[in-house]
Amino acid sequence: MKRIVLGLLAASAMCLPAFAADIKPALLYDLGGKFDKSFNEAAYNGAEKFKSETGVEYVEFEVSNASQREQALRRFAEDGRNPIVMTGFSWAESLDKVATDFPDLQFAIVDMVVDKPNIRSIVFKEQEGSYIVGMLAGMASETKKVGFIGGMDIPLIRRFGCGYVGGAKAAGATEVIQNMTGDTPAAWNDPTKGGEIAKTQIDQGADVIYAAAGGTGVGVLQAAADAGKLGIGVDSNQNGLQPGKVLTSMLKRVDTAVYGAFMDAKDGKLAGGINDLGLKEGGVDYAVDDNNKDLITAEMKEAAEKAKADIIAGTITVHDYMSDDSCPY
Repeated sequence: MKRIVLGLLAASAMCLPAFAADIKPALLYDLGGKFDKSFNEAAYNGAEKFKSETGVEYVEFEVSNASQREQALRRFAEDGRNPIVMTGFSWAESLDKVATDFPDLQFAIVDMVVDKPNIRSIVFKEQEGSYIVGMLAGMASETKKVGFIGGMDIPLIRRFGCGYVGGAKAAGATEVIQNMTGDTPAAWNDPTKGGEIAKTQIDQGADVIYAAAGGTGVGVLQAAADAGKLGIGVDSNQNGLQPGKVLTSMLKRVDTAVYGAFMDAKDGKLAGGINDLGLKEGGVDYAVDDNNKDLITAEMKEAAEKAKADIIAGTITVHDYMSDDSCPY
């Protein structure tokens, strides 16, 4: 009997980690590089958190051009990587093909909906977080003119811009100057052009500029700081890039999305469907830390927190540009 019990215990011990052993996570970044200080880096931070907590290693890949997408994704699938998580809407076409060919693998994509049972689609209510940082911009602005610089001109980035306009005007801004960096993926990684556009907006009177442009935003924040103006970061907490010169950062919790996908796969809970993350779900927020705490007054903090509560309660509805491609503010 003792042998049987020991045998059963041994079998159980072998079975318990068996599922975890099947977890071979992979992460694919979008254009702009892993260390873009923004969107991709947030994904990396989420994967690193997962690795440090679980001890499970992951593989990663940085695309340098669009033609690599399907090849890289298919290679990970053929290697039995599971789950495979990718950041950015541009992965959608390749994912649709590969997920169909590998129905037993699990996938997750950030910033796009791909309707397949083995795909978790993770999207964010960027307009809500952008509304909050827009309010802070309007309150901080002395000229009551603020700026917005987007990356690639797509509806997703227009969603950031529209939410920002709504918040800024609610807080008394009279004008929001808006520019996009370009209409190709190169727009995500051109800090020089970002800086040039920022200087142009400053010449037009903008004294707070929000950059939703990936790596390009680093140039925007630099130019604003050099001119003695304020920038607003995006996706990751970018307050520390120009301490005391970044009013706040609109946090888009790509890190939480990647961490959650990896962890749910480890726990056998990664299901397909759509995860839509806003203020209520902790998917977006604004950042206050030692680098910007002196820039956010008590009045500004109170107004931001009230607006957050009102958006969560439904008292304030922030327009979603991707549902209606107009901006009523």
